[in-house]
Amino acid sequence: MNKIKIVYWSGTGNTQMMADKIAEGVNAAGKTAEVLVVDDVTAGDLQDDQAFALGCPSMGVEQLEEGVMEPFMMDLEGELSGKQVVLFGSYGWGNCEWMEDWVERCEKAGATVIGGEGITCLGEPDGDTNDELLNAGKALAEA
Repeated sequence: MNKIKIVYWSGTGNTQMMADKIAEGVNAAGKTAEVLVVDDVTAGDLQDDQAFALGCPSMGVEQLEEGVMEPFMMDLEGELSGKQVVLFGSYGWGNCEWMEDWVERCEKAGATVIGGEGITCLGEPDGDTNDELLNAGKALAEA
């Protein structure tokens, strides 16, 4: 498949910037990135995709956004077996426990998390994080 979906939720725009950077990496690797806000996607839209990216910032007490992203993940969990995913998101405080939990959740559902861990950044992505996101997009395109 030449089109790679990058599905995200963003409150401040930081996670959206991360999604766009992953898309740059996908496109640089010769595939077409499709950046989608989670509100516009259903779990069924990813059913036939073998690789995709999911992004959400840390919310509340280090958890996924509860109104849209968490229900989406609940629907998606049954479809994750055998899939390769990139997980990413920004945070404003804490120790990235939400991302560790999200990686574990996806792996328990049978997915392979590309890179073995999610990509996080405190606030807006910086140079090192942008490099990591670009590389993740390239790896996603090759998955």
